Amino acid sequence: MPSKVETEKWKRQLVENAEKEILKLTDSEKFKSYLDTVAKFHRYSQRNIDLIYSQNPSASQVAGFKKWQNDFKRSVNKGEKGIRIAAPIIKKLTPEDQKRLDTTEEKAIVGYRYIPVFDVSQTSGEPVLSAKDFVKENLADHQNVTSLYNAFKDYLNQQTDLKVSEVPLETLNGAKGYFQPNTNEIVIGGDEPDNALKLKTLYHEYAHSQLHGLKSAFKDRPRAYQETQAEAVAYVAMQNIGVDTSNYSLGYVATWAKDKAVIHSALSEIQQVSNKVIELSDGLTKQLGLQKEPEHDLKKLSAQELNKSYQGLQQQVQQARNPQQKSELKNKLNDIHHEISKRTQKQLQAFAEQNPSIKQPKSELDQSLKR
Repeated sequence: MPSKVETEKWKRQLVENAEKEILKLTDSEKFKSYLDTVAKFHRYSQRNIDLIYSQNPSASQVAGFKKWQNDFKRSVNKGEKGIRIAAPIIKKLTPEDQKRLDTTEEKAIVGYRYIPVFDVSQTSGEPVLSAKDFVKENLADHQNVTSLYNAFKDYLNQQTDLKVSEVPLETLNGAKGYFQPNTNEIVIGGDEPDNALKLKTLYHEYAHSQLHGLKSAFKDRPRAYQETQAEAVAYVAMQNIGVDTSNYSLGYVATWAKDKAVIHSALSEIQQVSNKVIELSDGLTKQLGLQKEPEHDLKKLSAQELNKSYQGLQQQVQQARNPQQKSELKNKLNDIHHEISKRTQKQLQAFAEQNPSIKQPKSELDQSLKR
């Protein structure tokens, strides 16, 4: 078993590696082109960002009806419902108004009105460079991911004040899931075919619940911070169980944390939640028996099955990066090696008894004494 110091070092390394990989991506030429596209979109206030998110949590790129037509050569699809944001009502001030307001400004905001904007998913036309250009959704699946997803979901429903439910993906407007702070509820696209992506989404939304819930320490962080943190936690948690989601996670994080300072600041705050998620996952995988050999009798396995298990475990040991997982895999490997060795010795002994005329090799003890 790895020591506490080794385990803590492993957790820190996961977060540090995540930051390095994200920063590497933000230096790419394609990402810089993406930033040029983003610059064409209006920069909304935090209030309007919150309004957009509350109406459509999956919105990624929004603009007004005419802006889509003029700047992006796209048109809003027929029947689409606009996302309402607050636009200032600006009035030219008369000398009386200036005196009353004690200002020399020629114009002032006298109120607000709600106007519609539309997400890129509500439009059609020429392609727009978007986050999806950096996000590949097909992840390497893992044989135990489904069991861990179900166990994690049950744990959250039964042992915490969170409620996790599933809905069809088609009802999520392109999202994989979301966290609703007001009801403390996590909603996941239940029919997501990629089990690794489904578990990663649950980790992501759980991170939101811990970092950005109504009573959380970082609830007032801008959305760029929030999404950077949640997906970084998900990436770290999946790395911990040996599933690489970098194709999805790193691109997702980079498109939110466009500023390197944001990446560094956001990731510096996730260590505590990352540790919590890793400890939860490790506990659940132990309960599920995913971190140790199933309770079968090695004596009942055929020689072919033993050899196959041995070769498979050798490969897993080489690939394992989690020190605890690597230690337990090595223990399994030793058990199988011991069983193979016992069988070999037994077969040799039986052969010797059947062929007494054959000279037997001296024992290892005799040979070592003569060295």
